[in-house]
Amino acid sequence: MRRIVTALAAIAIIASSAVSLGCAPVDRLRYPLRYEQIVRIHAKNYDLDPALLAAVIYTESRFNARAESSAGAIGLMQLLPETARGIAVRTGGDGFAVKDLYVPEINVRYGAWYLRNMLDRYSDERTALAAYHAGPGNVDRWRDQGVEIQFPETRDYVDDVEKAKRIYADRYAKELGLG
Repeated sequence: MRRIVTALAAIAIIASSAVSLGCAPVDRLRYPLRYEQIVRIHAKNYDLDPALLAAVIYTESRFNARAESSAGAIGLMQLLPETARGIAVRTGGDGFAVKDLYVPEINVRYGAWYLRNMLDRYSDERTALAAYHAGPGNVDRWRDQGVEIQFPETRDYVDDVEKAKRIYADRYAKELGLG
């Protein structure tokens, strides 16, 4: 029993060191990548960095296509049904149904479109990410007041996406078509 405890302690120390050093295998376990083809296609279609798109998906849903938030956001990119309905109309879709948001291809297409629009609107990635998370109305109000992001959870979200983006760019360059 003592040997098992010692072995487990050693494994924990090694794993902790690997995490703190940013080792690629550990990063790939902690930051999985799924739906690579969908991410690449919609990143290209909407002129987005594929690592950014993957990072938003990871931060929003951990690549869980069935994810639902307490606020009613659905799917990989955690879109609100009313936002998605508006995107569907603006992009020529008809017959939108909420269940469509559970379909990875549709969810990522709508989310990529929305992210591209936030980037175009604000011309700054951090501000666009804040708008994606907290809504453009909040971001516009903060900008009018000359203040930074006012919601701590939105500041954390932006930081988390930026960190994940660096990891996806480094650890998944080949899968995302970056190199």
